[in-house]
Amino acid sequence: MTKLKVKTGNREELYNITSEVQSAVDRSGVSDGICHIFVPHTTAAVLIQEADDPAVGRDIATHLRRLFPRGDPYEHNDGNADAHMKATGVGNTATVFIEKGKLTLGTWQGIFFCEFDGPRAREVWVKVQG
Repeated sequence: MTKLKVKTGNREELYNITSEVQSAVDRSGVSDGICHIFVPHTTAAVLIQEADDPAVGRDIATHLRRLFPRGDPYEHNDGNADAHMKATGVGNTATVFIEKGKLTLGTWQGIFFCEFDGPRAREVWVKVQG
């Protein structure tokens, strides 16, 4: 397993980690298999989405803020309950096939680490299986 380090700079942001995940695949030496991506945090997530237009990520963050506003009354009162809700909605795992040593993403797709309670030092765990 590879542990990628992600240092976030904002409270909410989507960070493209596709190249870092591909590097983990490269180091594994696996030609054909599966890449599992896991975020071990309760206020962060991972998703596969369009990587060509950064407006897509901004739109996702904007609409998640509308769904789960920071100031809403939540029972969890640490000031980050909205981040927990956003992470639950997006999810903490992704799986990508590997063929000929490359992640098999669609033409416009990328892998994004989603920060909802930053800035923080985070990890993304990557497990490559042949």
